Order: sequence, then structure tokens, then C-alpha cells
Amino acid sequence: MYKYLAAGLLFTFLAAHLSGCLTAESSFTRVAPGIWRGVLELEKFRIPVNDKDTVILITDQFKENELPFNFEVTYVDNERFYVEIFNGTERIRLDSIQYGRDRTRARDTMNIHFPEYQSYLHAEIRGGVMQGEWVVTSKENYRIPFYAHAGRDYRFTPLTELPEANISGQWAALFGTETADLEKAIGEFKQDGNHLEGTFRTETGDYRFLEGTVQGRKFWLSCFDGAHAFLFSGSIKGDSLQGEFRSGKHYRTLWTAWRDPGFQLGNPDSLTQLKKNTDISFNLKTPEGRTLAFPSKDLDGKIKIFTVMGTWCPNCRDEQVFLTKYLQQNPEAAKDIAVVAFAFERHKDPALANAHLLEYKRKMGIPFDIVYAGRSDKDEASRFFSALNKVIAFPTMIIIDKQNKVSRIHTGFDGPATSRYADFEKEFSTLIETLRKAQ
Repeated sequence: MYKYLAAGLLFTFLAAHLSGCLTAESSFTRVAPGIWRGVLELEKFRIPVNDKDTVILITDQFKENELPFNFEVTYVDNERFYVEIFNGTERIRLDSIQYGRDRTRARDTMNIHFPEYQSYLHAEIRGGVMQGEWVVTSKENYRIPFYAHAGRDYRFTPLTELPEANISGQWAALFGTETADLEKAIGEFKQDGNHLEGTFRTETGDYRFLEGTVQGRKFWLSCFDGAHAFLFSGSIKGDSLQGEFRSGKHYRTLWTAWRDPGFQLGNPDSLTQLKKNTDISFNLKTPEGRTLAFPSKDLDGKIKIFTVMGTWCPNCRDEQVFLTKYLQQNPEAAKDIAVVAFAFERHKDPALANAHLLEYKRKMGIPFDIVYAGRSDKDEASRFFSALNKVIAFPTMIIIDKQNKVSRIHTGFDGPATSRYADFEKEFSTLIETLRKAQ
């Protein structure tokens, strides 16, 4: 990642100076429009000096333990603008933006909110540079330093070192190789020259839209969506891959992968099961104040879809989008379906959790009930759904037929970033039609 040079200082200085002087092509009143390169500093960078005479020049490279992402600022009029974050083919539009002036520091400031995830980017703005932090309000003192530069359209690096191999395709993978607690995964990659996109599927969900680069035998992937900050680094070693995964500033582990067409994850429809001689039941208040119970006459004769989720969970969000889309595109089937989302939240105060659920439902345009069921903990979810042998993932979807018999329990969710998403759409539609026709 570093170039140790004894010469070329002038060239590097000029290159860095010109790069830092990029400006937007049109006038603006607040934030420079166009593409920006943002960075979350998972750890503060420290120069690894071997001796007092070592000179290290960082030229067109990212620094260790930095998670880069790209976003675009677009104006709708002279004052109002929105921000779109890019992760591969994903676009996350953010309209909830507070802009003001810090009089004590004589600087413009901005908060870019992710209302679904109760987090925001705070930044001080000086021309084409932002400096600030990413704050997750539902976690205690969870802040990661953040900076960004306007006019930089690359993610990790603009360098184009010839890749040692093309790693496109599927890879069997194991996470946690430094521990005894291994987690199976399948890596799905698409490489075009130096550009790399993909994701990892696991038995409890996927790592969503990852984007990065391959340089020589090294590669990097990242994703930032306001809920999670994922950073993957890896090396190509013959027919295998080895690397490290970081989630925010709180978690890191090692992983390895290899080509294996026969490698499979556990069947998501059999990982969680209904206990013998037990039935699912509940009696809760919705955030709007209505009583929601099961069994009940209100749900009799309906296909019930109960989903265990959290608003802090991007895979759960993908599932909510999927269910909303299905109901909107299939109005006749929707008449036979009752969906209830059971939210397990990070808020300690149920009143705050319910207030957030109302905002989440409004922001997402969700047409079904979301009820607060407890704290964001799998054990608590398992206690609430005591008829299940265990809840091992958010989300978990329980599908119950018109006669109140559990038809399927689906663990995790393979979202639109995975190869499995289209298959899941078809399987879900087929199952619902079968249940609708059953007497």
C-alpha cells in the first residue's frame, strides 16, 4: 500500500496539489455539486516508520483501515440539494439534510441523516473538503471519524495495476478462521479489469452491495449504507483467497475462500423450526395504539406473514421493500394476505422505539403493521416466539396458511445484491399462490 521513494518528491507534491484543487464545474451556494469521495477512518492512520531516515510517500493510494465510499451532491434549486451514496449498482438517496453555520468556528456545517437507521453524517465544510464523523444514535457513543473530497470519482485508488487473476464467479468461504467459531459463506464477485463488485451470502443474510478494486494480487471491497460500514481486504494466492473483514470500528475477523462448485449453505427453510405441539400467539399494541393479536378473527382466513426484523438491519429493510413491492404489484393476492413485522429495536425506551417505528413506516411507505416486540437480541426474539426452536437471524419470515398452520419458516434474506434474489421472488410467489388456492 505504500511506496518507499528516495526521489520524485516534486512530482508527488504537484500531483497531490492538483488533485486537491478540483472544483465543481458549476457555481453553487452551499456544498460543491458532483461526485465526492468519502472515507470513514476505522482507525487513525499511523505512518509505519522503520528508522529515522525512512521516507514514505502515499501516491494515489488509500490508507490502511480506511473505508472509502462515493456519493454525489445534486441541487434541485439554488438552495436545496440531496445526496446519493453509491455502492455498486445501489443508489441510496438522502433528502433529510440540515445545513447551517457554526458561528463559534466560522464554518459551514451539515448533517446528512439516515432516518431509517437512526444515524447521520456530520461534517464541517471548507470548499471542496468535508471533515466530521458518522454517528449512530441508537448505540452508546458510537462515532467514526469521516472526511470527504469533492471531484474524486475513484473509490479506493485510481491506479490500474494489472490484476494477477480474474476472481469473477462463486467462491466457497469461511469467516472467523482465527477462531473455532467458523461461519460458512459464498462469495459472489464480478470483476471487470481493476473494478470489482459483489457480495457474500451467509445463512443469516448477505453483505449487500460491495464495490472495490483489484490491484496486482490484492483486492479491496467496501459498503456504507448508513447502517453498516463493511470493509473487506484480500489477497489472491493461487486458487484461493485470504483476507480480513471489518464491520465498523467494533468487529474484525479473518476469512478464506476457494473454488468449490458443490459448496452449499444450509437450507434457509429448515434452519429454524416449529416446536412440536406448540402454536404461535401474541397480543401487542401497534405504535398507532391498536390491539393486534393472534389467533384472532381479524386474521382468520388470511395467509399470515410474520417477519422478525429490526429497523437497524439492512437485510430486514430489503425484505420490507420486497414485501411492500409484492403487495403493491399483486393487489388481488394482497386481499388474502396479512403481514405483520415484529421489530426488535436498540432503543431502551419502548416509547422512543414506537415513535421511530412510525417514522420508519412512513419513510419506507410500508402498507402493513410494524409492532415493537422487544430489544434487538436474538435470545429475546426467541423468547417472544417461544413456539420456535430458535431465532438465529434478523430477518426471519414465518408464513402461516389460512387454517393457521405454519407453512414455512425462512431464515435470513438473500437481497437484490445476490444471485439468489430472483429465485426467491419466484419461490415466494409460487408458495403464496398455492396457499391462496388451498381450501
